[in-house]
Parts: sequence; structure tokens; C-alpha cells
Amino acid sequence: MPSVDIGDVSIQVAISSVSAVKLNEKPASGELIFDVGAKLEEKDRKSGKVTVIFVLTVGTKPTVVKFGIEGLATLTGKDSEIEKSLEIDPETKIPRMLYGVYQRAFMALYLVSTILDTPYPPPDLFHSSKQPTPKVEISPPSATSPGQVADETATAGTEAKQ
Repeated sequence: MPSVDIGDVSIQVAISSVSAVKLNEKPASGELIFDVGAKLEEKDRKSGKVTVIFVLTVGTKPTVVKFGIEGLATLTGKDSEIEKSLEIDPETKIPRMLYGVYQRAFMALYLVSTILDTPYPPPDLFHSSKQPTPKVEISPPSATSPGQVADETATAGTEAKQ
């Protein structure tokens, strides 16, 4: 399982599902806006290690393609640094750990989009200054419904010329 380092925290990302649906042909001209949805739920927590279930959806406006990617992200490091990675950055409104997850997810999205001959989201999707402020929630483990993903969806749009 390859890992990505975000500061003093190592994030191992295990992708369990990738899906894509080509809905229309790519528009002849113009910019596409990529909408991103993220659902995160804490699955397991031990000293120096936290596992989070993630579900990312990426769609385009105008409607061309919709991608879905699911898996587990395991954060390892000092407990205080892991907490910082899970917290929502007040400036970007995105947890730092989501950047690491997207780095790994991007490779899969790029490959699938190439096979389907569709536009792919930019590798710096979460770093775009044109992106509206997303809303992300990480749910703690639930004793009543283990494995159920949080209901909050982060929606962000960014423009990318394709």
C-alpha cells in the first residue's frame, strides 16, 4: 500500500473501488467546472494510528463524466500530528489528510478518464483559488452503525481548461 507524507504524518491509501460514467461527449470549447464531494468516517483509532473510510465523487459542469472512488486512509505518526491532519483547516475548509488521499485518488481518476476519453480533474484540484469553500465532516466511529459513512458532503468546484 503506497503512502503519502503530509508533514509529520504518513498516509497509506488503499483504494477499494473506482467507478466512472461517461454521460456526454466533451464540449467543443469552454471550461469545465469539477465538483467534488467527500464523505469521511473514522473507522479505527489506536495510539499513533487512525483509519478513515473515504468516498470521493467528482463530476463536471457541464455534465460530461462522473467519477467515484472509495477506500481506506490510514494515518500514522504522533497523535498530536494526526489530530492536526484530521482537523479542518480554517483557511481552506479541508482537512490536510484529504490532500494526501486525493494525491493517490488522482492517479486512478486520470487512468480511468484516459480509458473513457473524458476530461480528468486537475491534480491540484483542492489547491485552486477559484474553488468555493467546501464543507467537510469527519465522523467518529459509531457504536450503533459501524461502517456507515458520514452524511456531510464537501462540495467544491474548480475551473480547468481541458
